[in-house]
Amino acid sequence: MIAAYSRASRSYRNGKKSFDFDPDIYGHLTVKQSLKQAQHDKCAFCESKFAHISYGDVEHFRPKAGWRQQKGDALSRPGYYWLAYEWANLFLSCTLCNQRFKKNLFPLQTPKRRARNHQEDVAAEDPLLINPAVDDPETFISFRKEVPYAVSGNARGETTIRTLGLRRVELAEQRRKHLGHVQALRNLVEIGEEPYAAEARSLLQRMQQNTEEYASMTRAFLR
Repeated sequence: MIAAYSRASRSYRNGKKSFDFDPDIYGHLTVKQSLKQAQHDKCAFCESKFAHISYGDVEHFRPKAGWRQQKGDALSRPGYYWLAYEWANLFLSCTLCNQRFKKNLFPLQTPKRRARNHQEDVAAEDPLLINPAVDDPETFISFRKEVPYAVSGNARGETTIRTLGLRRVELAEQRRKHLGHVQALRNLVEIGEEPYAAEARSLLQRMQQNTEEYASMTRAFLR
């Protein structure tokens, strides 16, 4: 009995058998609502507010079923199965960031340090993707107008931008529209006519808060 159990366990750990995950647990409405609140109704990756057009996806930062080091690689199993229901591994993402771009990608700077099962420690990994719950994204990514770039050419910033499609045309168009409003408000401040300048300053201060859409880009633009 013990030997049979051990063989079955090894089959899951080495990827010969696949785990069955219950999306009704990690994708439950209460989980989505909590993530929306924690993320200020924004996609964890592109900072877009999308609730008016999409339910969004509960995204596993470390992929649960299988992973790829880079685009084009075969899917390697098992994934991070032991983190499938772990709160710290869950984010709310827009559909494009999750389904069109990130998918099962989880590149490491040192692939041999990858945790392959629940007995290994993910803290030993060196992910190339920025974890918005742990890292300060602005340390790695800034903006030239609406275009994101890796600060000092750092690998984590560039890999995150590329993997998540953060330079995609549709997203750039939305950011450009947003910056048009920011620029108009800054012009009012510079003109200095009150009370309009005071109102514009107040709006600009609010637009730089983390609760607001594209706040990191707005802060970079106004520096």
